[in-house]
Amino acid sequence: MEIAFDLANHGAQTSLVVRSPVHILSRDMIYLGLILVKYVRVNLVDSLMVMLSKLVYGDLSKYGINRPKEGPFFMKAVYGKYPIIDIGTCKKIKSQEIQVLPSICSIRGNEVVFENGTTHPFDTIVFCTGFKRSTNVWLKGDDYLLNDDGISKLSFPNHWKGKNGLYCVGLSRRGLYGAASDALNIADDINSLQ
Repeated sequence: MEIAFDLANHGAQTSLVVRSPVHILSRDMIYLGLILVKYVRVNLVDSLMVMLSKLVYGDLSKYGINRPKEGPFFMKAVYGKYPIIDIGTCKKIKSQEIQVLPSICSIRGNEVVFENGTTHPFDTIVFCTGFKRSTNVWLKGDDYLLNDDGISKLSFPNHWKGKNGLYCVGLSRRGLYGAASDALNIADDINSLQ
């Protein structure tokens, strides 16, 4: 969501796909939750986080973003799934500066076919597949970029750019700072194409 936010802020016509339900919280909500979870049961903290998220962001399901049944801190503890920390993306989604699209069925060249049968052409596609790396399983035809573990085959600092407009972020085992560096490199590269 942060990449979509940055691209939209720099004038790109931006869409994103949210494949599974996610919690969206602000930094302040996360900070409050981290303090409370030391003193209060997780289910109570989760109830408060969900209530605050509903108050701040409203019902995002009408924009294609659904909330999970389990709470954000429970999901972090049990599944290792972090909530999305909103830095302004939700506002851009609500104003339709960023469009949320359904899950992808297939990609044919620059045309993406979605679960609902619609198709859209895209100049650039950025895959942000979450914490479980499975891109190497379903991304066929590019044995240049990713190894069998879903990590870039290329060495840092040139690991983020594949062939045919394919990029990867956060696959260098360099944490959030590495992912931030990757995102900046990719944004600069996309900007140089214009």
